[in-house]
Amino acid sequence: MNLLLINGPNLNLLGTREPDVYGSTTLSILESDLTEYAQSKNMQLDCFQSNAEHQIIETIHAYAKKVDGVIINPGAFTHTSIAIRDAFLGTQLPFIEVHISNVYQRESFRHKSYLSDIAKGCIIGLGVKGYYLALDAFS
Repeated sequence: MNLLLINGPNLNLLGTREPDVYGSTTLSILESDLTEYAQSKNMQLDCFQSNAEHQIIETIHAYAKKVDGVIINPGAFTHTSIAIRDAFLGTQLPFIEVHISNVYQRESFRHKSYLSDIAKGCIIGLGVKGYYLALDAFS
């Protein structure tokens, strides 16, 4: 099985950005450890991060025929991006939405997701462990 991991805006700052909310694991460590975990399950994982909405959309399009599913933490685009939603609908790629923090314990504007209702599943508030659970859900 081939999967794509997408991390959205500001997730490149993991490990230094609000560690009380997001923890101390950096994105590079998360990607490396998750890639190894995928390999242990005979899965291939490609990783991508961008702060730019159009790059995330183009990546979804480019991987549509190359992967069996996507694990995505869309960051703030969760609450704003109809375009990312449309990219998933257009490609019909199954995906699992992951959030490190519990968005429902945060500001009210974070309570609305444009992706949750079309996602295969959502994992919210379990820290970086949520990424591993999403990968397990695809295995």
